Amino acid sequence: MSQETFPAATQQSPEAPDKPSSLEEMIVAKPGKTPIQLLHEYGTKAGITPEYKFEKAEGQVHLPSFTFKVTVGEITGTGEGHSKKIAKHRAAEAALNVLKGNPSIGLSVPDSIVPDSPKQPQNQTNPIGTLQELAVQKGWRLPEYSLAHESGPPHKREFTMTCRIETFVETGTGTSKKLAKRNAAEKLLAKFHSFPPDSINISLGNEVGNNLGCTWDALRNSSEEKITLLKRSPLSIPNTDYVQLLGEVAEEQGFVITYLNIEELSVNGQYQCLAELSTNPVTVCHGTGISWGNAHNDAAHNALQYLKIMAGRK
Repeated sequence: MSQETFPAATQQSPEAPDKPSSLEEMIVAKPGKTPIQLLHEYGTKAGITPEYKFEKAEGQVHLPSFTFKVTVGEITGTGEGHSKKIAKHRAAEAALNVLKGNPSIGLSVPDSIVPDSPKQPQNQTNPIGTLQELAVQKGWRLPEYSLAHESGPPHKREFTMTCRIETFVETGTGTSKKLAKRNAAEKLLAKFHSFPPDSINISLGNEVGNNLGCTWDALRNSSEEKITLLKRSPLSIPNTDYVQLLGEVAEEQGFVITYLNIEELSVNGQYQCLAELSTNPVTVCHGTGISWGNAHNDAAHNALQYLKIMAGRK
C-alpha cells in the first residue's frame, strides 16, 4: 500500500521551515486534508498505522447506515454514515478528537474537518469514545452499558440503555441500542463536566467505599428484619406502597435509591422511570404507570422482586 509523503526538504528554499512534526502543524500546512489523511500522516510520524474495521450495517436498502471503527495504538474512534466512506471519515474524526483532548500531543483540530451533514453537526464528538478515554485517564474501570428496557412494535422500537462508571449511572433512550447508548454516555459526560475538576476522584472513592457492604452475599447472609420479611413476601398484595417498602429495606441494608424519570412516554402512553439501587453491583429496574408516582411504585416493585430473588439464592 502506497503512503503519502511530504515534499522533500531539498524542494524548499533554504529558509523554509522543517517538515511538520506534529498533527497540529500538519493541519496548518495542509488545511484541505481529510480526517483519514490527517490520521494516516500522524500515524506514520508516530510509527503506528491506523487500522479500520467494519462494524455493522443497519437501516433499509434505500437508507443504509454503516459503522466503522479505527484503532491507532490505544486510541479508538467510531463513526457512522450513509456510506462506508463517510463512516470511515467520521471514525477518523472521532480518533482525532480524542487525540485533541490529550495535552501531551498538543493537537489542534479544526472545528469542521468533515463536510456538514444533518446528522453530524460541527464540533460533534463521539461521547462513547470520549467517556472511555476519560476513564482511562482517571484510572477508572471502563464504562459498562446495559439494556434497561425495550418497548414498541418491531418497526418503531424504543430502547433505554444505562451507562455506569464506578457508582455513577445515567440512562439514555433512542430508536436503536446504539443511539440510546450514545445518549447515556452524553449525559454521564455532562454530569462529570458539571463537577469541579478535583471532586470526581473524591466522590468516586467515597461512594465506592460506602457501597462495598451491600453485596449480594451480604443480602443473602443478612438476618435483619426487613430483608427477612422480603424473602417471605409474595409481593402481590394490591395497593401496597412498594416505594416505602423498598426504602425501608434500603435503610436497613445501607444502600441508596434514586428514581430517574424518563422524559419520553412509553409506546402505550404511560410514564416511565428507572429505580437505581446503589448495591454492588448497581441495580437498575424499570417501571411504568399512569403517573410518575405509579411509575415509581412499579419500579420499586420490580426492584423488590429482583432483591428477593438475589437475596434468596444459595
